[in-house]
Amino acid sequence: MKESLLITLSGPERPGITSAFLKDLSRCQVQVLDLGLSTVHGQIFLSILLDPQNGQVIEVLKDEASKHGLTWSGVPLKVAARQLPKVHRYVLSCASPLLITTQYLAAVTGLLCDHGIKIDRIDSKSDATLKALDLICSSAVDVNLMRIKTGLMDLSNVHKIDAAFMEDDLFRYNKKLIVFDMDSTLIQGEVIDELAKAHGIGDQVRAITVRAMNGELGFDQALHQRVALLKGFPRSKMDEIHHKLKLSPGAEKLIQTVRKLGFKTAIVSGGFHYFAEPLRKQLGIDYLFANDLDWDGDVLSGKVKGPVVNAEQKAVILETLAQKENIYLQQVVAIGDGANDLPMLAKAGLGIAFHAKEKVKNEARHQLSHGPMSTILYFLGIPGDHFA
Repeated sequence: MKESLLITLSGPERPGITSAFLKDLSRCQVQVLDLGLSTVHGQIFLSILLDPQNGQVIEVLKDEASKHGLTWSGVPLKVAARQLPKVHRYVLSCASPLLITTQYLAAVTGLLCDHGIKIDRIDSKSDATLKALDLICSSAVDVNLMRIKTGLMDLSNVHKIDAAFMEDDLFRYNKKLIVFDMDSTLIQGEVIDELAKAHGIGDQVRAITVRAMNGELGFDQALHQRVALLKGFPRSKMDEIHHKLKLSPGAEKLIQTVRKLGFKTAIVSGGFHYFAEPLRKQLGIDYLFANDLDWDGDVLSGKVKGPVVNAEQKAVILETLAQKENIYLQQVVAIGDGANDLPMLAKAGLGIAFHAKEKVKNEARHQLSHGPMSTILYFLGIPGDHFA
């Protein structure tokens, strides 16, 4: 152990402060062992850990602090002259369209403390549309991410604030591909429900959907049964429904931003290609996989062409796209809302249940239940001033 000196300076932010102090230390021939800097609402907080070799250094730094109107303090510390032990690093990204309340912050920092997680730094990521904070954390031991996620989900339900707890590694800032489900994810509502209502078979289709959700029918069987009920549905009404479809809030901003940053994008949907293809063109999405409806002239035949894009196929497609783009699965983001999205969400490095069914929220590693889809940009570490 040797004695070092921790200098802490705070006061009004202005250009050149850090440079001035480092020049002073260089002239005093004092070695900087570590340093940290943050600014909050126009105030600078600068900490410098020194290996003092020169008794003049304290007086020099005091004089420099006085010139800049800064508060100065110095604390001697005993620092072990050895390599620091390995730590596990994480980031908790929190976002809300309204306010990140004191009550939420107290609860979420308490949750981290209960799991032996230390908060090293808090960065504000807020912009004009969302309040957002990144809590940069560390732990001496590996953390059970799903246990943290369960606690975060409980807090999210109470405080209506979205959060994702992730490993703070290279892959967080190096995502390359985002895969979207379509119905109730990229767009609001379910296309097949709109078709059924327009065809006068809404109750029958809903009954099949309920049986599928209860596990009485598989996805493929349920899809074939519902499409069979749509036999005779005219193309003209399909187009009417297409024009009524609305994107989920924040979806367009998310896609425009990630495309600007070089991401590839894909729709992988258990819905219908007929509706997904215009969306792909509108949004500039690179890949599309969905189910093809069969036609008898200008009306639906009641059949699905080709293999069904089901839960297993979604996961296979995601993995195939990652291979095609020559990227790791950790560099893939998947976003969905239904049970048939779960294998895809599990396969991706960042799988997000978006305004999802309860079962999906419980099983997915991450959830977004209150804010717009553009909140995901904060989870990716993309600052608001980069948004399209």
